[in-house]
Amino acid sequence: MPLTIRYKKIELPFRYPFTISKGTKTHQPALIVVLEHRGKVGYGEAPAITYYNIPVEKMMEDLEAKKKFVEKFAFTDPDRYWHYLHHLFPQNNFLVCALDIATWDMYGKLRGKPLYQLWNLDYSKAPVCDYTIGIDTVEKMVEKMKEKPWPIYKIKVGVEGDVELVAELRKHTDAVFRVDANAGWTLEEALVKIPQLKELGVELVEQPLAKDNWEGMKTLYKESPLPLLADEACVYEQDVEKCRDHFHGINIKLTKCSGITPALRMIKKARELNMSIMIGCMNETTIGSAAIAHLAPLVDYIDMDGPLLLAEDIATGLTYDNGKVGVSGGSGLGITTNLFD
Repeated sequence: MPLTIRYKKIELPFRYPFTISKGTKTHQPALIVVLEHRGKVGYGEAPAITYYNIPVEKMMEDLEAKKKFVEKFAFTDPDRYWHYLHHLFPQNNFLVCALDIATWDMYGKLRGKPLYQLWNLDYSKAPVCDYTIGIDTVEKMVEKMKEKPWPIYKIKVGVEGDVELVAELRKHTDAVFRVDANAGWTLEEALVKIPQLKELGVELVEQPLAKDNWEGMKTLYKESPLPLLADEACVYEQDVEKCRDHFHGINIKLTKCSGITPALRMIKKARELNMSIMIGCMNETTIGSAAIAHLAPLVDYIDMDGPLLLAEDIATGLTYDNGKVGVSGGSGLGITTNLFD
């Protein structure tokens, strides 16, 4: 029985303009796909990120050009299908991710189990999710934090005066802080700022230097009093090995690495290398966030607050309670949407 596929572009507003060291955005565009096989429907998502130069229109164009090949595959399991898609769209990881998530959702429904149960995981071991505070005025950042009392905050840094911003936020909460520089510091800045951030109770630092500054990271890895996690420097599976002795851990983004299937392999590799693991989001709705949630028991840190940062959503199936993320008892991703009704 052949597969059938449908897809749609969405563009959802943020609750607040979302600013990182690379720029500001007010809306998050994304591609939503739905795969159907033997009466079971699976949903997938891939957000578009400007600095990766893969807009939703490019994903749709590539998918439409090869739609008949996507649909004619003799489906048996997600791993085989991912390899087929990976070769079909070698230059479009984002599209492969959306299709791969939909495949796993559909496969879980065919098997009648939530994904975490398919992988024999204990969901009670899922770590607490952080809540992101984007760069803004001190007053606005404090307001965002007070509006959302949370046990862990991820604070965007990488701009002038960022340590002072963190110091001001610290006056208002005893919550755990993580900072993400999004490659916004030089080595010299990082060597000065990271010890100061440690004094402010920061737990870890994401991507302090430019993604290709491997020499700088080698030095910083030896000197840093805080754990360093790779984000922009760890996109593909082969990057995990490269990050060893440069970072203490990695942040896996499903959209960048091309889905759940390679993420499972990246997790296995990072564990072999004794590296810590975060799974991060790219402001996905509940659809893409549910894919992260089912992987949560496998990792040390979770950053999947997309549905909290967006002013609207297109699906249900996740709950957020003071950082604890609940998944529904449904099969596959366990989400419900009427987007294609």
